[in-house]
Amino acid sequence: MLSRSIRRFLPLLFCFLALPLRAEMTIEIVGGAANRIPLAILPFSLTVAPGMPAGLANPAEVVAGDLGRSGYFRLLDTGDVMVPPADPQALQLSSWKARGADAVVIGQVRPLPGERVEVRFWLYDAVRQAQLTALSYTTTRDGLRAVAHRIADAVHQALLGEPGAYGGRIAYILKRDGRYELQVADADSQNAVTVTTSPEPLISPAWSPDGRRLAYVSFEDKKPVVYVQNLADGSRRAVAKFRGSNSAPAWSPDGRRLAVTLSKDDTSQIYLLDLLTGEARRFTRGGALDTEPVFSPDGQWLYFTSDRGGSPQIYRAALATGAASRVTFEGSYNVSPTLSPDGRTLAFVHRRDSRFHIAVMDLNSRQTQVLTDTNHDESPSFAANGRLLLYATLVNNRGVLATVSVDGKVKQRLSQSGDLREPAWGP
Repeated sequence: MLSRSIRRFLPLLFCFLALPLRAEMTIEIVGGAANRIPLAILPFSLTVAPGMPAGLANPAEVVAGDLGRSGYFRLLDTGDVMVPPADPQALQLSSWKARGADAVVIGQVRPLPGERVEVRFWLYDAVRQAQLTALSYTTTRDGLRAVAHRIADAVHQALLGEPGAYGGRIAYILKRDGRYELQVADADSQNAVTVTTSPEPLISPAWSPDGRRLAYVSFEDKKPVVYVQNLADGSRRAVAKFRGSNSAPAWSPDGRRLAVTLSKDDTSQIYLLDLLTGEARRFTRGGALDTEPVFSPDGQWLYFTSDRGGSPQIYRAALATGAASRVTFEGSYNVSPTLSPDGRTLAFVHRRDSRFHIAVMDLNSRQTQVLTDTNHDESPSFAANGRLLLYATLVNNRGVLATVSVDGKVKQRLSQSGDLREPAWGP
C-alpha cells in the first residue's frame, strides 16, 4: 500500500460500498444557466427501404438527451408531431415560433448501399426564420449514436458560440461486489464497457492523447504498478514496476512518455518514463514529496503537487531545465492539478474549512474561483472543449461522478448502483 506520506497528498479517498449494479448510469441536472434557450428538436424522418437496418433508433432522441441535460437549453414538447418533416420545405417555422421556440432542429435518416445510412440535419432560427447550420453524415447503424452526439455539438456551437462536449468518452473506477472495474463510457454515460477488473484497487486512469490507450495503477500485485492498456484489443503491459511505489501516470502530448511518481530511489519523486525504451529519468529532486504530475498541452511545462513549501501546493517546472516555481498560494492545501486543452486554465482540488472543492485558476490573471459546494470532491478532468470539468464526489456517503462548467453555473451528477471515482474525460 502507499506510504502515509504519499496518501496525505492525494485527494480524499472514498469509502466504497459493495453494491450490485442493477441499472444504467443516470444523469441528474442540479444547476443550469440562468437563461436557457427554448429549443424544439423534432423526430428525424426515417426512410424505410430494402436494406435499411431493422429497429433503427431515432438520432433525435440522443440529440435531445444531450442538449436537454446540458443546462443551457429548455426543450419544447414535440410529442404531438405525428409526421416529422423530411426536409426544410415542410417545416412550419412560424408555428414553432408561436409555441415559444427560438430554434428548431429537424433531420432525416435514409439508407445507402452496403447497410450504411446517411444522416442529415438542419438547425433554424425560428425568430428570424433563417437557417443557422446544416450538415450531413454517413455512418453505420452502430455509429448512429456517435453521429447524434456530433449533431448536438454542432447545435451547441451554432447557438452558444462555443464547442459542445457531447461526443467524448469518460473513464472511471467502479467498485461493486467487492471488485474494482475500470470502465469506459460515452460522455452521456451510455455504452459502458469494462476495460479491466481486479479484486485489488485500481486508480488513476489517464487517456493517451489519441484516445486509444489508458494508463492506470493497479494493486493486483499487492503494490501499486502502472499499466498501459490498448482499448482496441485489450492487450496491456506493466510499464512502471520498480521497487517501492509506482503511481500517478500522465501522458506527454506526443504520447511517447509518461510522467510517473516513483519511490524507487528516494521519497516519492517524479520521473519521465520513455514508453519505447522503458527508461525512467528522474525529473524532481530533494527531500520533498512530489506527485500528481501533468504535462502542459504545449509540452513545455510539468505541473505537480509538492510539499516543498511546507504544505501541499501546486508547482510547475520547465521540462527543459527543471526549474520550478509555485503556482497556488490561496489556502494550505491545493492538489491534483489538471490543465484545460488550451493551457490557460488550471483546475485542482482546494481545501477550505476541512471541505474539499474543485477550483479553477486563470493562469494569466492568477485569479481563483471555487466551483463546487460539496464536501469531498476529487479528480478534476477537463472536457475536450475546455468548458466542463468532470470530477468525483460523495452524495449520501456514496461515490458519484459530477460535471460543472468552468463558470460554475451548470452542474450535473452521474450515478448508478455502486461507487464511482477517479474519472478522466477522454478525447
